[in-house]
Amino acid sequence: MFAEERQEAIERCLQETGKVKVKELSEQFQVTEDCIRKDLKILENNGRLKRTYGGAILSQDYPLERDVVDRRNYHIEKKKIIAQKALELIKDRETIFLDISTTNIELAKLLRDSRKKLVVVSNMIDILQILATNPQISVIGTGGIMYHTVNGFMGAAAIEVIKQYSFDRAFIGSCGVDMTDNSITTLGVEDGLTKKAAMQSSRHRYVMMEREKFYFNECYKFSHFDDISAFITDEYPDENIVGTLSAAGVRLV
Repeated sequence: MFAEERQEAIERCLQETGKVKVKELSEQFQVTEDCIRKDLKILENNGRLKRTYGGAILSQDYPLERDVVDRRNYHIEKKKIIAQKALELIKDRETIFLDISTTNIELAKLLRDSRKKLVVVSNMIDILQILATNPQISVIGTGGIMYHTVNGFMGAAAIEVIKQYSFDRAFIGSCGVDMTDNSITTLGVEDGLTKKAAMQSSRHRYVMMEREKFYFNECYKFSHFDDISAFITDEYPDENIVGTLSAAGVRLV
């Protein structure tokens, strides 16, 4: 395997797990640990990762796939795990908010097939269409300005509708976290302000994201750790991040 191929493989491992260890990579690729360290240094210089003692984590500047419509089938099994955990938190006859999120699409499918009687408000068209097939669920769309990249509504008009409700639970998507100031991030101001409005209107606030997103962030900070009830994730991040979350009083589900 050429060095470039090995570095691409290391980067794929990082995208899947959020971190890598020099010793494990050395055994996996059957090269020396010094060779792996040189690979990690090259990737770090290119802004792809951040080296740590004994390994590396994803760079906070790692670019995510930006369009929600392009992420529907990305990490689908992980999203199903998160959705199942979220489903178990929802009680009969509650009013909940489902934010624009490909993981919430999976949660909507589970709710559609459940026997729960609910009121569900959402600003994502995919979710509205899925839930509309279950007569036990009262489905309410926010309306507002339609954004094709997320197949949903964001901005002032959607926010005004959201503010009129009192949710038992809000399930919010995220593009990552900034561990330097304990903030939760998304791609832009319209999405961020819409998420913030839903959280402010809810008694319980959950951020749903895959484990890998604990290792990078996006450009707009819409909330902080002490604003939420819990992170719902497919797998716990490393012990340093778990410790930071615990110190902030945030649960991991």
